[in-house]
Amino acid sequence: MSELRNLVIVLGDQLDADLSALDAFDPACDAVWMAENQTEATHVWCHKKRLVLFFAAMRHHRDALRERGFTVYYHALQADARHDSGRDFAEILAVDINRRRPQRLVMTECGDHRVQAMLGACAEHQGLTLQVRPDRHFYCSIDAFSEWADNRKSLLLEGFYRHMRREHQVLMEDGCPVGGEWNFDKQNRERFGKTGPGNIPALHHFRPDEMTREVIELVSARFGSHPGNLEGFDLAVTRDEAFTALLDFIDNRLPQFGSYQDALWTDLQFAYHSRLSAALNLHLLNPRECVEAAVEAYERGDAPINSVEGFVRQILGWREFVRGVYWREMPAYADRNALQADLPVPRVLWDGDTDMACVADAMANVLEHGYAHHIQRLMVLGLFALVAGVNPRDFHEWHMAMYLDAIDWVSLPNALGMSQFGDGGVVGTKPYCASGNYINKMSNYCKSCRFDYKQATGDKACPITTLYWDFLDRNHDAFTSNQRMAFQMKNLEKKRADTPLMHDIRDAATKIKQQILQQETVTS
Repeated sequence: MSELRNLVIVLGDQLDADLSALDAFDPACDAVWMAENQTEATHVWCHKKRLVLFFAAMRHHRDALRERGFTVYYHALQADARHDSGRDFAEILAVDINRRRPQRLVMTECGDHRVQAMLGACAEHQGLTLQVRPDRHFYCSIDAFSEWADNRKSLLLEGFYRHMRREHQVLMEDGCPVGGEWNFDKQNRERFGKTGPGNIPALHHFRPDEMTREVIELVSARFGSHPGNLEGFDLAVTRDEAFTALLDFIDNRLPQFGSYQDALWTDLQFAYHSRLSAALNLHLLNPRECVEAAVEAYERGDAPINSVEGFVRQILGWREFVRGVYWREMPAYADRNALQADLPVPRVLWDGDTDMACVADAMANVLEHGYAHHIQRLMVLGLFALVAGVNPRDFHEWHMAMYLDAIDWVSLPNALGMSQFGDGGVVGTKPYCASGNYINKMSNYCKSCRFDYKQATGDKACPITTLYWDFLDRNHDAFTSNQRMAFQMKNLEKKRADTPLMHDIRDAATKIKQQILQQETVTS
């Protein structure tokens, strides 16, 4: 290649063969640039399986591009950090700009405001134009979301979801929602009976090939102190594997997904959930093919409307909604802390060492798989952090570190916003807070726990129940005007009427929070 026209940046969450940055790519004068780097592996203390997933998927995508005749300049991390050509995207890119002398840089919209700003600053410093193209992986562009959101007093998912259903004609018939309802949440709150969930079809497992095994060895050698483990890595790291995983979900678990999507049970790792979010967020899967496959299953009579609509809502509704919120509200959004929560992330959320049965079980799943379904995330681990008063940005960074599917655009609104109410109601109109009673209703955890979910004080008091009442009490002024919190605030007033009881609750909560503060700080 005598003269390089475009150096096309492809990031680790942009592994799409149809990426907009590759439009009009000319192998005779263009090249792709990809880079593993130390900063992205360590700016949060990444789960070891998360690192393997990203690096293995990137390397397989690199080879797929080369098979298509593309020149790919790829920077792979080595076991010895001294062989790195730079620590972050900007340092490595600057070296290649000086070496390759491109006329222009091209990329698709990034999924992380920090990385987008870093690459923009690098291009400016090098005196190059950086062309940023829209990411057509998503149904809704950033501009289209802003147009929808403009002049609205509040951004409600339900309104956006209905807008998307109509615009893209998904589960619509003659202008009305299929089944006569926009959502079927009332049918999607089933609990497993006394005998438990029974036999649930296992997920499709993918055996690591030689390239993935090399990445596992790299991560073990270089990032061995990071949380999680590397045993049993079985995730999809190629486009073909991701599509196989989609079909496996549609055929085997989608039919029961809706009814039991909120249910919890000891040692039940995935239930009927798809575990497709990581493949989606790396762009190995396209959201349209996921939605279309689910809708086709309904039309064939292979899956009921409550399951299909619930799955569609997560992708066409919530996933698109939080991305729109992220780019509309950043960068100030990352520093929001509406409830002035200031506790560090508890050590238990790094190591899972606790007598709380619900938290221990959820954390076992996170540590082993880098995964927990949305109720474990929101109403077990997120709930514990919320009622304890963990700093919402710190909780987001923990979320980024520990979950395989975490990209900044999706993690920040979900973790800081929905889970921790740090945004004060941008993505959720009320905090998702509850006592241990909720967990008892949705699981079997409390039956084997040494704590009593009914008790807020005493030796057997459930920490979540104790912290729940303390959370309402210390945020009383913030919640009194929130109509959706009216029932909980009335219950709090009953507790406050018993002054000695409330005093004991506050003392018990203080002791729990002091224990969190006294724990050894977990760092990278």
